[in-house]
Formats: sequence, structure tokens, C-alpha cells
Amino acid sequence: MDERLLIQIIGISAGICTASSLLPQLIKTLKKKEAEDISLIMLIILLTGLGLWMAYGFLKKDIPIVVTNCFSFIINVLLIFLRIKYKKGNKDAQAALNS
Repeated sequence: MDERLLIQIIGISAGICTASSLLPQLIKTLKKKEAEDISLIMLIILLTGLGLWMAYGFLKKDIPIVVTNCFSFIINVLLIFLRIKYKKGNKDAQAALNS
């Protein structure tokens, strides 16, 4: 096997594992409609890092880095949205509006 191909396969595999790592949390949050235990600060820091990785990938013209980090970025934006949407105070406000 060509060494460059092996390096690409390892890089793409690592990117897929990293990019999909928060999918279980996203699915759990969607099912339970609870997100109190998710750290908003952690997600914002992670989002910043992913944005920098995307910029790095664009500058290096490295498609696997760009694609996997864009996917991770989207997952993190969704988690931040759900974290804000399912905040405990928002549930209380929604319950008051529905009664």
C-alpha cells in the first residue's frame, strides 16, 4: 500500500471518529429534551477549535480536515442550540405559557 494512501486513510478515519464523537450526546439530548448537564463553555471552546481547524484545512487545501471539522462544527452548533433551548428556565417559561 502506498504510504500517502495509508496516511490519508488514517487521517480520514481519525476525523470520522472525532467528528462523530458527539453524535450520541446529540441523540440523547433530542430524545430526553434535557441539556442541563452539557457544559456550554466546553462547547464554545470546542466550536472555536473546530473553526480554527477548518481555517487550517482551507489554508492547507486539505479536504478531509475541512469536511470532518465542518461536520463536527454543525453537531456542536446543534448542541449549543439545544443547550439553550432546553435550559431549565426555558422549560418553566414554556410550561407557564402552555397552561
